[in-house]
Parts: sequence; C-alpha cells; structure tokens
Amino acid sequence: MLVYPSGIDVSSSALRLLTQLLRRRRREIGSRWRRLSVGRQALLTLAHLRMGHTYAQLAAGFGVGTTTAYRYVTEAVELLAALAPSLADAVRTASAKAFVILDGTLLPIDRIAADRPFYSGKHKKHGMNVQVVADPFGRLLWASPALPGAVHDVRAAREHGIIDALAEVGIKCWADKGYRGAGGTVRVPCWGRWETLSTGQKAVNRSHATIRALVEQAIATLKAWRLLRKLRCSTTRITKLVQAVLTLHLTSSE
Repeated sequence: MLVYPSGIDVSSSALRLLTQLLRRRRREIGSRWRRLSVGRQALLTLAHLRMGHTYAQLAAGFGVGTTTAYRYVTEAVELLAALAPSLADAVRTASAKAFVILDGTLLPIDRIAADRPFYSGKHKKHGMNVQVVADPFGRLLWASPALPGAVHDVRAAREHGIIDALAEVGIKCWADKGYRGAGGTVRVPCWGRWETLSTGQKAVNRSHATIRALVEQAIATLKAWRLLRKLRCSTTRITKLVQAVLTLHLTSSE
C-alpha cells in the first residue's frame, strides 16, 4: 500500500481536546509505552472520523498494525462520546433560543437486504435513524442515539423523549410532515394536497418550509465527518460514533 502526506480540515482545538483526554486516560491506567504518542493517536482518530479512512489505511499511514489502529480509535471514541451533551443539556441551551428545528437523517450502513429493521422505506436504503436538533440559524445543537432505519421520525423523537423535553420548557419546534401528530410544541405544515389547501395554508407552508430548511445545515455539519456517510461497523457502535462527532463539533465551534 502506498502512503502519502495529507491534511484534515479539523480545528486544532479538537486535536488538543482529544490529546488531553488520551493523556489523562493513559495516566489513569498506567500505560507506560505505546507505539504512538497521544498526539498521534488523536490525529489517527480524527483521520478516521473526518475522512472515513479504513483501519487498514490508517495502519499503513501511521506505521501500526490494523488491530492496533482499531484499538486506538475505539479508545478515543469512547472518551469523546462520554463528553457528548445529553438531551437535557441541549434543551437548556435551546431555552435561550426563539425556537428549534427538528429533523431526522439516515446514516447509511452496509447491511444486506435481509436486515429489514435497518431498511428505510423513505430513503430506499439501509441505515440508522438519527434525530437532529438545530437552532434558528441551522447550527447543530444535539444529535440523538441511533435507531434502526425502519423507525419513523415521530416514533424516534418520542422514544428519545425529545417532544416531551421541549414541551416541558415550552420551546417551539419546527418539523416536517414526518412528525404529524407529535403534539407538544412541535409545529408541522398544514396537511393535504397542494391543490386542496387554501391560499392561507399554502402561505403558511411556504413560510414553514423556509424556516425548517435551515436544519439541513445541521445535518450537513454532522455528515461533514465522512465516516458517517457510509458506516461499515457494527450497528451497536454507531451511537458512540455520533456522540464522538457531536463532541468534536461543539468543541470546534466554541
């Protein structure tokens, strides 16, 4: 395998955070020597999350074994995921906003046709459903744990407690028709065929669509970490990966 120098468009604050976490971790477990320094391990992890490089590619580039690359990434992801904000944290942040925007996104996975729980009829592919909460400017506030792709958005929002959490503090929430019947403070477009809606209802839907479209920026922010564009790992690890990415994003945007 050929090796070449490359760059990663990640802020230095993210690298510093992960380096500090790994240094503290090594002290706690009394790790005396490793093939890579904490800084190199942090860089390896960021390359995996941001660029989506496989363990074999990382191993070749950093001069370690494939198994070692896997262990290094797994350790770092666990540390980052532990710092991810909870829904309660996100709601406290959102309470200072005029409203929030809620939407679901599908993270594609390499499942086979037999894995029906992971197949999204909406997207016509296998994946994991992640709920995204954004502020009025489309900035990512929170991303939920991952559920199988067959789970509908409104069901996922209820299972995560998003609707109840927002209603409890009275935060208005804009969402698409996939959340019809959610209740609480969730606002969805007027239901019906376009030709059967009144002029007023059409105007409301246009205004609603303009506001709700901003959530696409938050989803794009999440998927800027290329690993999440095509996941080839166990579905049980995806939540940790999403939480790790959320931690890194929030650290970089501070």
